[in-house]
Amino acid sequence: MEHFESVCDYLKEARPSDPVICHRPHAAARSARWFQTNFPGDVLYAVKANSSPVILRSLYDAGISRFDVSSPAEIELLSGYSNATLYCMNPVKHPEHIRSAYFSFGVRNFALDTLEELDKLSAATNHAKDLNLYVRLSVDNTGARLPLDSKYGVSAKEAPKLLMAARLRSEFLGICFHVGSQSMDPNAYGVAIEFANSMIRKSGVILDALDVGGGFPAAYPGLFPPPMASYVSEIDRAFNGSLTSETCNLLCEPGRSLVAESASLLVNVTLRKGDCLYVNDGAYGTLFDAAHIDFRYPVRTIREGQRVDNYQVAPFHLFGPTCDSIDYMPGPFLLPADIRAGDYIEIGQLGAYGDVMRTNFNGFGKRQEIVVSDEPMLSLYVEPHEQQEIAEQ
Repeated sequence: MEHFESVCDYLKEARPSDPVICHRPHAAARSARWFQTNFPGDVLYAVKANSSPVILRSLYDAGISRFDVSSPAEIELLSGYSNATLYCMNPVKHPEHIRSAYFSFGVRNFALDTLEELDKLSAATNHAKDLNLYVRLSVDNTGARLPLDSKYGVSAKEAPKLLMAARLRSEFLGICFHVGSQSMDPNAYGVAIEFANSMIRKSGVILDALDVGGGFPAAYPGLFPPPMASYVSEIDRAFNGSLTSETCNLLCEPGRSLVAESASLLVNVTLRKGDCLYVNDGAYGTLFDAAHIDFRYPVRTIREGQRVDNYQVAPFHLFGPTCDSIDYMPGPFLLPADIRAGDYIEIGQLGAYGDVMRTNFNGFGKRQEIVVSDEPMLSLYVEPHEQQEIAEQ
């Protein structure tokens, strides 16, 4: 993969007709170091957010050795990392996938949220006695940009029975939960930890681990969260005041927050119709979240290899390259009023759930990849006084 100092340097040499993923492994490494320094427990990376080998390697080299994997393909990606510990935290798994994870790759950590899944895990591993089981609770997702509580999680009514059953079949028992993706409220973690404690009291089990899951946010235009330190502080406060602090390991599973800043997308404007720009990536590619859940992203325009600065701003909507009318990103994206066909737009904060969502619909799945050394457009892991310097680069 070619390496350039900046996206502009790349465009001085090339005029790509396909979208370009601009990886920033240094940004992923920075966020990984921050979490490991500040989070009072073990940090797992949720591989689903970005499975690019260059990003996985940067996280691993920065000290991340625990990974949340949900499929055989994700397990295969990590199979070459000698001291990696894998966690299958998807609460519903195919029996063959469980068997493969356990017998072929040595995975011992599994999440579940039903008695049926507990029976499946036991049967698929030949009633193994060395399982590390995590019972996933359904917790309040208020404050999350993307609530996730409707699909997974055992209810308060059923949780004590499931915890007791899992305790009898596991060498190591944990509780896990998810407060929802892009959580904007640090207090959500404290509330969830207190709920987990109430389930422990009702079940009477001794717990070995408390996994506060993911949900840690990234910065987006119009969606800038509280300081990341406030999330860690609330988790630390609630955990140290809980029943679990004396006996439990504490874990978290950041995905978006570790890698959102680690990539941007370079698209080419192929046509302008008023305030609508037609670009060569969209809803069936890297801009899935912009189309389907109205995420906005930071943008900047590059014309003839130079950043377009000091321009009059205008709001624009984007259409992707496919023939489908839902290939539409409402934005609005604030761009130069004189933007035109042939210009390039760099769209930031797409390191999480960007390239991994790409499909080949209509034959538009092709894209290029490069590595760049410049800074992302937004960051939660640099000091506030540095934000303006980044914006002016």
